[in-house]
Amino acid sequence: MNIMVTGSGGQLGSELRAAAARYPRWNFRFFSHAELDVTDAHDVRQAMRQCSCDVLVNCAAFTSVDRAEADPGLPFRVNRDGAGVLAGSARELDALLVHFSTYYVFDGMSPKPFREQDEPRPLGVYGLSKRQGEELIGKIGPSHMIIRTGWLYSPFGQNFVKTMHRLGRERDVVDVVSDRVGSPTCAEDLAEAVLCILGKADLQRSYAETYHYVNEGACSWYDLAAAVMSLAGLPCRVRPIESSGFSVSGPRPWYSVLNNNAVKREWELVISHWQASLGRTLERMTVP
Repeated sequence: MNIMVTGSGGQLGSELRAAAARYPRWNFRFFSHAELDVTDAHDVRQAMRQCSCDVLVNCAAFTSVDRAEADPGLPFRVNRDGAGVLAGSARELDALLVHFSTYYVFDGMSPKPFREQDEPRPLGVYGLSKRQGEELIGKIGPSHMIIRTGWLYSPFGQNFVKTMHRLGRERDVVDVVSDRVGSPTCAEDLAEAVLCILGKADLQRSYAETYHYVNEGACSWYDLAAAVMSLAGLPCRVRPIESSGFSVSGPRPWYSVLNNNAVKREWELVISHWQASLGRTLERMTVP
């Protein structure tokens, strides 16, 4: 199997690169944003041909919620138009497209974890750009799997867990919002889940699937920060505050827990609880 990964410099792409050595029978090609612009149809098609691409895993995304509100052109260019370019190339070259989306396609007003069939209602530019990317993939119609996730963290790049780990070493107290709830997702777990799915997938058939994948369990940002301090053995105290105490320009869903049942059932996945995966990731982090 020939697997091409775009956006390989981010958290998920970095975890896929780290995992690739455990799959010696597969051929991986990784492209960072600097190496391949996913909005350039000619370059994408050429790279896929050179790779003899069977599976295209798209980790490229614009993810800054606040910047999206200030400059909506860029998130739509990457998250919607880029998704369309990849979908068109995947269809033309008969490759399976694995694309990642987000809980931001929902409004956060559900009383229970969001399911794949729940109606998307994005609140802001970032969520809308990701939702329109999903819709464009469906319209173009390559064989595809869209995987929605959220609260992603890893030892790579910038993320909440790394920030709390750093602040816990620098400060005695940190204030963290306690009124927004979600499911922290270990990027290493998600990368392994994707590779597990690819190992079971039949590339001779055409897929048109949307799945949710987050680690099991739910918590607030405050709970997650407190867990980082506890598991890392940091003496920093975490104080809960309301979201109104932080000034942000991009809307954020109050409740962002996703229901994992479909992906667990269809691909026989066992998904770890967020606390167990957090502990493993903190062990991988090195102090600069």
